[in-house]
Amino acid sequence: MHESRVYRTRLSAIMFALLTLAGCDQPGCTPSEHPVPKLVALSASAAEEQPAPVHSAVPRYPEHIALFGELHVHTMNSPDAFMMNVRVGPEEAYRYARGEAIAHVSGDKVQLSQPLDFLAVTDHSEYMGILPQLFDPDSELASLEVAQALTSGDGAARQEALLGVLMTMGAGTPIPSLVEPELRYGIWQEYVQLAERFYRPGEFTTLVGYEWTSSGALDEVNLHRNVIFRSSNVPDKPFSSFDSVDPRDLWQWLDQQREAGIEALAISHNSNLSNGLMFPDSVAFDGAPLDAGYAELRQRNEPLVEITQIKGSSETHPLLSPNDEWAGFEILGDLLGGRGTVGEVRGSYVRDAWLTGLQLEAAAGFNPYRFGVIGASDGHNASSPVEEDNYHGKIGVADGTPEQRRGGSFINKEHVKYSASGLAGVWAESNTREAIFDALARREVFATSGPRIKVRFFGGWEWPEDILERHDAVSLAYAGGAAMGADLPDRNDVAAAPQFLVWAMKDPASAWLQRVQVIKGWVEEGETQEQVYDVACSDGLEPDPASHRCPDNGARVSLTTCDISRDKGATELHTLWRDPDFKPEQAAFYYVRVLENPTCRWSTWDSLRTGLPLSESVPPTLQERAYTSPIWYRPRG
Repeated sequence: MHESRVYRTRLSAIMFALLTLAGCDQPGCTPSEHPVPKLVALSASAAEEQPAPVHSAVPRYPEHIALFGELHVHTMNSPDAFMMNVRVGPEEAYRYARGEAIAHVSGDKVQLSQPLDFLAVTDHSEYMGILPQLFDPDSELASLEVAQALTSGDGAARQEALLGVLMTMGAGTPIPSLVEPELRYGIWQEYVQLAERFYRPGEFTTLVGYEWTSSGALDEVNLHRNVIFRSSNVPDKPFSSFDSVDPRDLWQWLDQQREAGIEALAISHNSNLSNGLMFPDSVAFDGAPLDAGYAELRQRNEPLVEITQIKGSSETHPLLSPNDEWAGFEILGDLLGGRGTVGEVRGSYVRDAWLTGLQLEAAAGFNPYRFGVIGASDGHNASSPVEEDNYHGKIGVADGTPEQRRGGSFINKEHVKYSASGLAGVWAESNTREAIFDALARREVFATSGPRIKVRFFGGWEWPEDILERHDAVSLAYAGGAAMGADLPDRNDVAAAPQFLVWAMKDPASAWLQRVQVIKGWVEEGETQEQVYDVACSDGLEPDPASHRCPDNGARVSLTTCDISRDKGATELHTLWRDPDFKPEQAAFYYVRVLENPTCRWSTWDSLRTGLPLSESVPPTLQERAYTSPIWYRPRG
């Protein structure tokens, strides 16, 4: 009973914050008095979209092309977005991704500077599309008791009804009439049909997906996953946290779908907010010891992790990587809930998970954490706010204006710590669902914090030393080595260190590149170790052989104009690198991190435009970056 009262008190505070943020803090006012459009998944303008062209006309690239997209965006059909007065739906999300301007809660229009190559709309599976219908008097749900309670009577009664709906979500006890199979099926099919209408193979790819939103029944903890399907052949309804809050049950459901001919995968996100539960080192969510079965189940169904997004970077943490000068990038350590609770770092970050995987493999013969990485935004405005000079917040009225972004809410104590991040990069044979999904599944993917930095990473043993000067370099790299996300090929004689081919190219619309790094992790005498190697420097500079660091290239940024150095940095950086500390008997992973010259953070752009002082909670500048999936070395025998 005590826990119920605490939970109810917290939700009451949340409701007050919701109503205040919505400009609805007067007695008797609820969000129902704000305009509520119909469920817009299949609006008239969407119906005007022409059928997608046949696949035979799609260009294909045997050496693969870099495509940039978004696999994590929410619309008004997600309950949290709707409650923050977001009133744009899945159709607008597709139009935004294609480069069109859409409405924003601030009253302005928002638009990307350049279109994306692919998009998945991933609204929360819990009450997906339900709240807009409950507030719509013409909806079939309008006659339900819960809908009438939400839209009639005095303000206090409506608030009480809304609180009741939110409590069922937090408690995992849904209102039966809102999760009827036929209702969920109808809404889900609208998503599939809309994805079909906007799909343009070779030009713009739509992937069907959703977010499984589990907190593991634990307050503030994030265990969320996005589920992405290979085609429009999908189940009748999504698997939600109403079905189970245990990740293992989600993975087993994905196994069942695969047996039925439906291909899908899961992508975990915001491990930084999991309080150490995303990457356990000894016991699974249900308390059972980690074993080979757990590792195989997870690897089969969850090959990827978001390493960067609006709610912070999940690469590593200064407490985990004290010798990495770049480990403090866009850290958001406070757990969800707006109370400032700092989460556990062990088990919450990607590099640490890769190291834990090596430990488990050495000690017990299995590794659950052989995953690749992507970036995503988790934007809740049907948009992807990933550009520092074009950032418009994460979720409706909570942070929809510069003034609101400087404060906090029940969602987060300091919205100013949110990141304008990130994007998924894939190396795919074509811009089609199948090719993009296959790249995700084989982990030939990378992440960026927003800019469209292209990066390739291969590992091998016997490439010619002049491979980077050869016109067939990529073909040779594929033929004689492993791309990011894979194991180094076996070799009988490994006395010589492996070669790593690294290539990075700047985003034409962003800053110049400063350096390229290879980050290595390994286990020595049972203890995890890591090393950052600068392997390519801009401006003709060379890494110091002792520190493995490039000298400072002198690039600067003005805090009064945000102008950047235009005579420093590189358009392209590449190298063929060998690990100087390689030991044949030592398992290891290697991944690449690419750093741009410094630029203004979005919070600084906000200050310049409004005249507000710079925030003391975040740095005024940052170094945008890209991360590749790892390449693993596994000793033979």
